[in-house]
Amino acid sequence: MFQFSRGIYRELAPLAMPGARRDVLAACEASMQRLATDRLYFARPARRLFADVRHCFPLSEHERVWCVVSTYVRAAETYLDSVPQGDGGEPARCPATTRGGTACRREPLPRNGYCPSHQHLAGTHGHGSIAA
Repeated sequence: MFQFSRGIYRELAPLAMPGARRDVLAACEASMQRLATDRLYFARPARRLFADVRHCFPLSEHERVWCVVSTYVRAAETYLDSVPQGDGGEPARCPATTRGGTACRREPLPRNGYCPSHQHLAGTHGHGSIAA
């Protein structure tokens, strides 16, 4: 994800107002980190990143900033979709918690992102519908 955050920064840094480059870099890295680790609860990452950095650019550059941000975020999402492992090379884990309150350590199924024990949380019950 480092490559995506630095790519955004490299394209946007020359457009930033003086003294705002550090804020742009921090926002890019934070957004890409959250996209990699908390994707389920990060609904609109491009919109969030744009909102975080737009104050660093003159109004005349906002359209270009949005194009750069949305293009790179879309590329990062495509990359994450193609990689079956979690961040850092670790295997992906089921996002559910156990009855004891600890994180589930089982590998999720590809079709719904949950392990066989927790697939009901994704709304996919292995049963047919019950007719009344």
